[in-house]
Amino acid sequence: MDQHNSHHQPELRVYLRVWLWLFVLSVLSYLVDVSGLEGLPKWGLITLFMLLKAGLIVAFFMHMAWERLSIIYTVLVPPGVLLFLAALMAMEANYTLSSRLALFVN
Repeated sequence: MDQHNSHHQPELRVYLRVWLWLFVLSVLSYLVDVSGLEGLPKWGLITLFMLLKAGLIVAFFMHMAWERLSIIYTVLVPPGVLLFLAALMAMEANYTLSSRLALFVN
């Protein structure tokens, strides 16, 4: 059997562990919600648990953990593009602010 053509399928216990971790993270998220925390700590923890669950789902159920190039294209390229666009917006905002301030000075 050619090793390059075979698709690596993880064992069932890997999926069971992922399901268990998803359950644990969901319980922790629920406990944070009912714990009485308010404001940034509450939403920070809930967002952290949400991102961890999303990472597990993408890595294991979308099989990204076994495809290095897919992880690079899926995880790194979109935030890189968004950061580039945010930098462009910041430069334009700086130009607009400086041009408006120049009108007030004159």
